[in-house]
Order: sequence, then C-alpha cells, then structure tokens
Amino acid sequence: MSSQVGLATEEALRGYGEGIRAVYAEAFSAPPWYEDPEEADDYLERLAEDAARPGFTAAVALDGETVTGFATAWTTPEVFPRDRSYGQVAEALGPDRATAWLCGALEVDELAVSPRAHGTGLGRALLAAVTGPAVDGRCWLLTSARAEAALRLYERAGWHRCATPVPGRAGLVVLLGPRHPGLSAADRSSDPAADPAAATA
Repeated sequence: MSSQVGLATEEALRGYGEGIRAVYAEAFSAPPWYEDPEEADDYLERLAEDAARPGFTAAVALDGETVTGFATAWTTPEVFPRDRSYGQVAEALGPDRATAWLCGALEVDELAVSPRAHGTGLGRALLAAVTGPAVDGRCWLLTSARAEAALRLYERAGWHRCATPVPGRAGLVVLLGPRHPGLSAADRSSDPAADPAAATA
C-alpha cells in the first residue's frame, strides 16, 4: 500500500467524509477504544464543528481515491478549557504548566490509520503534516496509556510523555511534541518517556 499525505481544506474533508468515517470506525473499534460503528457517524458531525475552531488543520492520506488515514489539530484556547478531559489535564499538570505549555499550542485531536496501512510510516507522516504549523514547536496531544501502539508511534517520532498521570478511569497521558519549549535540551535528548515536569516552561 502506497499512500500520499497532504493537508486538506474543510471542503476537501467533506468530500472525503465516507472514507474518513470508514477509517475512524476501523481504527477506534479496536482496543483500547472499543467504539461502536455508529460513533464514526458522530465523529463526522463533530469534525464539521471542529473545522471552525481557530488554527484548525487536517491531513488526509490517500491510496488512489481511497482514504487510508487522517489527522486533525487545532489551537488550544488562551484560557485553558474545562470541558471534555481538559479539567483532568489541568489537574495533572497544574494550572500554571497547563497554561504555559498548552494554551496557544497546537493540539493534535485525532490520528487514525487504516489497519491495512499499519507499519508503513503513515501515522508518523500524518502527525508531521498537522504539526508542521506549530509555532516554536508548541504542540501536544492526549491519548490513552493503554494505546501501546500509538504511544510507540509518538515516542519514536520524538514526542515526550508527561510522567504525571491524568486522573480518571480513562488512563490518559499527555505528550509534548519533540520541539516543545516546555522540554529542556536534556529532555529532548534523553529517554522518550522522560518526565518533562522539571523543565521550565
């Protein structure tokens, strides 16, 4: 399978909707997500709303006309949100670091690759495409600590896991991008799982 990755406009995303829905359903029906197929339809509705967020960017991978993966990101508001899992993130990092590290940074929201394209480097290419616009390398994401394959992907790409766990049953973990200024030079060159908590923001 040979896929080409490119940034996608809001209009293009609508055209790829059925393919994005199919990839989402495949990617998130597996452990640790166990999402029902109907949730892929809900995601398409949410994607249309997400496209209106400040700093929204999206990338789509295509093998011919077939969608094989996608990624989305947007700018975290200057006032750190409290909905969804944001409140738990702020609790884990502390309000000062949440604001300094994450507010105004590019937040990767979704990254999904068709199982048929696993092991091809496609996830890493999609991640690079949507985080390219991140000013001063300030990008971050939130994922499940049980998503072992995803964590391996991020850490191989140079992302750093915050050692402080996000409270709650979901077992979430915050990762900072490889050039995030919240990481010291030592953090960037050390073990990918190193805790950046001691770094100055």
